[in-house]
Amino acid sequence: MDAFLTSTIAVFIAEIGDKTQLLSLFLVGRFARRTSIVLGIMSATLLNHGLSALLGAWVAEWLPPTVLPWLIAVSFLALAIWLLIPDRDDGEDSRLLGLGAFTATSVMFFLAEIGDKTQIATVVLAARYEATFWVIVGSTVGMLVANIPVIMAGKWLMERLPLATARLAASGLFLILAVLTVWAAVSGV
Repeated sequence: MDAFLTSTIAVFIAEIGDKTQLLSLFLVGRFARRTSIVLGIMSATLLNHGLSALLGAWVAEWLPPTVLPWLIAVSFLALAIWLLIPDRDDGEDSRLLGLGAFTATSVMFFLAEIGDKTQIATVVLAARYEATFWVIVGSTVGMLVANIPVIMAGKWLMERLPLATARLAASGLFLILAVLTVWAAVSGV
């Protein structure tokens, strides 16, 4: 259950103000079918984060147990620093929009998540926990919980979210995860 809760909270907080939230806002402006957008986000996240979690679990099996906690702690620390840097809107306008709300959302979200903070976080969380399934479910739920309000309330909500505060909170969460990982490695927990 720790893997699910940590993954959900980490991805939810990291997603606030992320480029994929801006993509959600863009897609709502283009398509009226909000359910299709939500389902597209869910399918893209399940696939992208599923592959990421499997990579994280594979890395965890491959690395020596004495090295893994330190690599995970450094990765959490790097994510904490990365989260302090605001995302930029890449202007996702393309031929994909002609494919309909579900397909356009699925493809655009999958591509936007490649190399994104939440994808990297999923890799690291899967390496940290021995519960790959729950990391995938948690990261997907976190992505949906962060994006569904944007899809439903759109621009009104985005104008009222303190994005700098959200980035600081997400950074703090990953810093705490780094410290807890080092503490567990040192104390043998």
